[in-house]
Amino acid sequence: MTATAPAPAASPARAGGGLAGLAEVVRAAAAPLISATLITALLAAWVVSGGAGSVTRVRIQITLAAVPMRAYLASRASAIHQAPTYLTVRNLSSRPDELLSVRSSLARHVVLAGPPGPHGARPTLSGLVVPAHGSITLSPLSDDAVLLDPARYESQMTVPLTLVFRHAGQVRVDAMVTAPGTP
Repeated sequence: MTATAPAPAASPARAGGGLAGLAEVVRAAAAPLISATLITALLAAWVVSGGAGSVTRVRIQITLAAVPMRAYLASRASAIHQAPTYLTVRNLSSRPDELLSVRSSLARHVVLAGPPGPHGARPTLSGLVVPAHGSITLSPLSDDAVLLDPARYESQMTVPLTLVFRHAGQVRVDAMVTAPGTP
C-alpha cells in the first residue's frame, strides 16, 4: 500500500475565482505604480523650472591664437621680457561681452595693452569690448595681450592662454608658437 499526501487546500484568493486574483495583483502593483508616477511628475516639474540646468551655447570663438617667438636664438629670447600675442576673438551672442584679462602658466603676468603711442609706450587697459555678433583682433600693432617675463616657450608648439570674459567666463586656448613677428 502506498501512502499519498493530502492535496493542498485551495488558497482563499483562488477559491473565489479569477476576479479575486486580479484584485490581489492590482493591489500589489498600486504602490510601485503610484511611486513611479509621482517621481516622474516631480522630475518633469524640476526640468521645466530649470533645475536640471540648460545647455550653454558657445558664445565666444577664438579664430586665431598665436604667440610669436621672441627671437630665434634662446640667448636673445631670454633678454626680451615681453611677448605679444595675436588673437582674433568672435562674439557669437546677441549682447556685447568684455575681455577682462588673460592668464598663462608660462608668464608671470599678462596685461591688456592699447596700441603703441608716438613714443612706443602702450597704455594698460582694464578690458576690451567684443561687440555683439562682432569680433576684435589683438596684435602688437593694436590692442593686445602682452605676456610679461614669460618662461622659455620658443621650443614648445603652443602657449596655454586663458581668456576671461565678463559674461562668457573663461575660455582656454592653446596659442601656436610662430616665427618672430608673425601671426
